[in-house]
Amino acid sequence: MTTPPIKVAWITYFPVEWLPEAPEELRNLPRHHPASWQRVLLRSWLENNPGLELHIVALRKQFPRSLQFRVGPARFYCVRTTGGLRAPTLFWYDTWKVRRVLRTIRPDLVHAWGTENGAALVAARLGWPFLVTVQGLMSWYCRVVPEATPYNRLAAWLERCSLPRAPLVTTESRFAVDFVRGRFRPRAVMQIEHAPDPLFHRVQRAPAADRIRLVANARFHYAKGTDLLLRAVHRLQPELPLELVHIGPPLNPLADQLRSELGAGFWDRIQFRRDLTPQEVAAELARATLLVCPTRVDVSPNSVKEAVAAGVPVVASRVGGIPDYVVPDRNGLLFEPGNLDELVRALRQACHHPLFRHGKVEAGTLAQMREYLSPETMARRFFEAYQHVLQTVPRHAP
Repeated sequence: MTTPPIKVAWITYFPVEWLPEAPEELRNLPRHHPASWQRVLLRSWLENNPGLELHIVALRKQFPRSLQFRVGPARFYCVRTTGGLRAPTLFWYDTWKVRRVLRTIRPDLVHAWGTENGAALVAARLGWPFLVTVQGLMSWYCRVVPEATPYNRLAAWLERCSLPRAPLVTTESRFAVDFVRGRFRPRAVMQIEHAPDPLFHRVQRAPAADRIRLVANARFHYAKGTDLLLRAVHRLQPELPLELVHIGPPLNPLADQLRSELGAGFWDRIQFRRDLTPQEVAAELARATLLVCPTRVDVSPNSVKEAVAAGVPVVASRVGGIPDYVVPDRNGLLFEPGNLDELVRALRQACHHPLFRHGKVEAGTLAQMREYLSPETMARRFFEAYQHVLQTVPRHAP
């Protein structure tokens, strides 16, 4: 007798505008966060897991209308929302919208992606078995970043309301597992690494021989350590042939402050790239000598994983999950978060390292990390998470 596939509903955010198969009216929307791990997991399952029936429910006020479409066997439900009703209602508006869709789908379980947009809290209200995937630890973020916005603080409060109620929480990195388990005490926690796009495993490296090309791929923000990065490069430029490519636009008061502090001449030498596709990011990594990630607070930055899989040496802060992927003297160097002098020393050391100065990493470590960060490993682990929930949580129809 054939076992029916597990019917899973993802809620409440998916970057549909990044999908080439999406209707044109969605592809033409302004691009939000790419959440590339969701798209990587989707592709892996569409190709390799017939035991899964996937339904993806996305809520957004920017949708021109509510509509449905398919990508292979996966069905998307894009639900247009009214602005100003989501967070102020503590996401009861979302709960109502999602419940209407799920009553037609009748899933076996619900997979809530993140707490930032209320998904975890909504899932806890719906009545179906569910799990929550942490995408960012907002409780930790608000401790570290002094100018955390009111919405950031609301998201941190939502973590306290929703994660203790979850039958299972998945998160990346040993750090995040310990944080979630110790602070929120859900019934179960699984460590599942979000894999970068497979194209980063296939990057053909060709770093410049006559200069050291640094690439940073992150928001231009205090939390990401952009101030540290620019000050460090400014300090080192007189002694090293450095060039800096920053992926992401400098559009905030921090950029104005640094432009004034470091001078127009230095600022004009930085290459700012924005709205890059994964293929364009991979092309930047192909030419990079080093990726620099001086973040102050990150669970597991995807830019670091992409560089690690591509074979680019990484200079990064010793924070969150980064030490799980960056092995000192093998594929990069680590420094204490927020410490400018340590970042300068780490960059100087990397620029004189026998491997890193040529844009190379230790071959055995590269192979190990590519396996650890593979889409196949991520897909297998998430399927195990679904099975765990279905085996431990009674099923009933809300």
